[in-house]
Amino acid sequence: MAVVPVAEVVRSGFVESVHHGSAVVLDPDGHVIVAVGDVDAPMFARSSNKLAQAAAMVSAGLDLDGELLALAAASHSGEAFHLEAVQRVLAHAGLDDSVLQNTPDLPYDAQERTAWIAAGRDKSSLAQNCSGKHAAMLATCVVAGWDLHTYRDPDHPLQVAIAATLGRLGGEPVSATGVDGCGAPVMAISLTALARSFAALAVAPGDTPEGKVGSAVRAHPEYVGGTRRDVTRLMQSVPGLIAKDGAEAVYAAALPSGHSAAIKIGDGGERARPVVMQQALLALGIEPSAIEFLGEAPVFGHGEPVGAVRALPLG
Repeated sequence: MAVVPVAEVVRSGFVESVHHGSAVVLDPDGHVIVAVGDVDAPMFARSSNKLAQAAAMVSAGLDLDGELLALAAASHSGEAFHLEAVQRVLAHAGLDDSVLQNTPDLPYDAQERTAWIAAGRDKSSLAQNCSGKHAAMLATCVVAGWDLHTYRDPDHPLQVAIAATLGRLGGEPVSATGVDGCGAPVMAISLTALARSFAALAVAPGDTPEGKVGSAVRAHPEYVGGTRRDVTRLMQSVPGLIAKDGAEAVYAAALPSGHSAAIKIGDGGERARPVVMQQALLALGIEPSAIEFLGEAPVFGHGEPVGAVRALPLG
């Protein structure tokens, strides 16, 4: 996908590096307010697709709500309350964590990871940040009567249903399927389709699968990310907003009005992701003080701040 400069790294007043990327901001009718880079090219939205994936699972019969449904849409930090909730999802379906097929890993959060290692614990599927999604996928298969052992297969009824939901919410079909870091299928859509899918989730009536997911993540943002995650703080700071980050520096958000935004940093550089999203959200008219923290990305020299990662104006 074609990308343009969207952020620069300034050290001691000198522009040291430049991040390229793409961004799109849409009004409630899906019309473009701002677009930079190629926002119609297919890209793997990674975990930013998880809200739509959770909506597909609810449509297929998943009967979770509250924090457990928020966890189904999460890339959690691996805090104790996350892991306990994953086990509750599995127990609700009569399962335990031995059935999880996501890639074993350490907790995502740096503090939790350090404590995990200090306790002499090995990588595990439970600790990996996608365990909530995988637990919900397995619970969906139990309810629907689908095979548990092959739930990661792109041709499995669960994954077919997810692809259909992504296509319906985003207004375009999935254009490619690969293997995500957790082992589940990852599906390619455009940035514009990603923004449209978030708008659809944000405005959906509360009794629909999409509305149930939107309500769950708004009410329990700490389950979507974690105590120290910017995606959680963003939803806590902007009333009614839904948001989800994704690997390789993808980020999407939408307001209850149906305004939406999606960004991707071309080189996958996470340090540029929050600051560019801040610019996209400012284009939606969000109060600057509510999202000021997204722009806090200092560059250090000898342990002291000597510069910052700064977003370039969009458009």
